[in-house]
Amino acid sequence: MERRLFLKGAALAGAGALAAPAIAQANKTITIVSTWPRDFPGLGISAQRLAASITELSEGRLQSEYFAAGERVGAFDVLDEVAAGNSQAYIGADYYWTGKHPGYAYFTAVPFGMTTPEWNAWIKFAGGQALWDELSGEFGIKSEMCGSTGTQAGGWFNKEINSAEDLKGLKMRIPGLGGQVMAKLGASTVSLPGGQIYENLVSGAIEATEWVGPYNDYFMKFYEAAKIYYTGGMHEPGGGIAFGMNASWYGTLTDWEKAVIRAACHKEQADSHEENMANNGIYLDRLITDHGVQVAAFNDDVWDAFGDAAAEVFEETRAHSPLAAKIDDSFQATLRQVGGFMDKFEGTFVRQRNRVLGL
Repeated sequence: MERRLFLKGAALAGAGALAAPAIAQANKTITIVSTWPRDFPGLGISAQRLAASITELSEGRLQSEYFAAGERVGAFDVLDEVAAGNSQAYIGADYYWTGKHPGYAYFTAVPFGMTTPEWNAWIKFAGGQALWDELSGEFGIKSEMCGSTGTQAGGWFNKEINSAEDLKGLKMRIPGLGGQVMAKLGASTVSLPGGQIYENLVSGAIEATEWVGPYNDYFMKFYEAAKIYYTGGMHEPGGGIAFGMNASWYGTLTDWEKAVIRAACHKEQADSHEENMANNGIYLDRLITDHGVQVAAFNDDVWDAFGDAAAEVFEETRAHSPLAAKIDDSFQATLRQVGGFMDKFEGTFVRQRNRVLGL
């Protein structure tokens, strides 16, 4: 009996020793800015959910103060806002910052790149996070993965794309290295924040756009201006959304606080991907049935043209700097190893399952 009482007391003392440092810390405010408007379907709601999750998981010791795009700074100003220390963190797609360094594209998605499970494996277990830290550290940022859309649609068009010739002169919203691929094929590309796409498509300022996938795109009402919707595109096969923190501020956090933020971010990485997987099929059916959207797929000739242009874009990206080449080396090696395995296992299964079930 005395031994049991002693062990119980020791356990309670140990638990108190772990909790005490966190309790002793005063509550901290983490101001978060986002690249998406408030209550924005899919990505915006995911960002708001993450902000709330940080407060919840920290039991209020990290108080999130969330600002959607335009409420504190513009959508494309969030990295500079956080790097300057005016806010503590941003939620956004890091390929928006390829103008600062092309290596940033790999930490959202690149043409002919990794699906979400492949990209997660690279970031968490194959050296991707260390490279992300090296790159973002140059800009005073510490980043964590915090969301994923899965494989994105090829986009919304006013005309069929039957050959690379059909892309020449096309005014299209598509950012990142995918935009550079389209530019190689003669398209006139722009990078617009999500909240500005619809008005530009309706007005004719752009003739085509990519956004995410059926679940997110349905609420954007692109079908009012473009009726041809291309399935899986080359530009964003998967990847992630970034939670970028001011590196100096991050350095002041305790290990427990860092772990809470990482846990919240990784949870939202999974939740957002699974939410899209659960809803994309439902909303694709609604686009077709309720709004007369025509679903199409790029043919092999178009895919081959994409591939040739992408090869040029990757060579130019690698030539930018030793760090860009190092990121590409790691990314491409992991893609071939993990992707090759997935093709033999998941790929074989999905192809045969769908054949047998008639999907």
